[in-house]
Amino acid sequence: MVIIALILLTPIFGQAQSLFDKYDGQDNVTSIIVNKKMFDLMSKVKMEASDKEAQKYLALIKKLDNLKVFMTSSAKTATDMRANVEKYQKTSNLDELMRVNDGDKNVKIYVKSGASDSQVKELLMFIEGVNVKGNETVLMSLTGDFDINEISTLTNKMNIPGGDVLKKATKKSN
Repeated sequence: MVIIALILLTPIFGQAQSLFDKYDGQDNVTSIIVNKKMFDLMSKVKMEASDKEAQKYLALIKKLDNLKVFMTSSAKTATDMRANVEKYQKTSNLDELMRVNDGDKNVKIYVKSGASDSQVKELLMFIEGVNVKGNETVLMSLTGDFDINEISTLTNKMNIPGGDVLKKATKKSN
């Protein structure tokens, strides 16, 4: 009876996981996962009061819940990622913030807005294209309750793939 109940409840528990978590641990995918606990620990680092950029960074990371970055150069995995991003974008009420087509590089940035126009609960970025390592696809999900204008602070400190495009997006949203 217990086994039957577990089998019936498995789809419910599966929905609690992100659609993109399946890429974590795949051989052809590089994963970077930062959870709320790590952001909490990072926010406790002592900084000099005179370092205003560092103070902005600490204020921002207190507002973050999760950062997930998945990178692959596998064409099959990239195609699967693209399909999942499109599916997720439609079912999660994400609005397209920005799209950049620059030669071989295609970038799409989506957001789920918070209480105000500049508040963001989720930022999803999908990059397809050529870089120094060759043809690479990057999928990034950032959740929390933060202001879109704070993203450049995060990209400066954490060296996030596609950070240059995120900086442009924050300038355009001002």
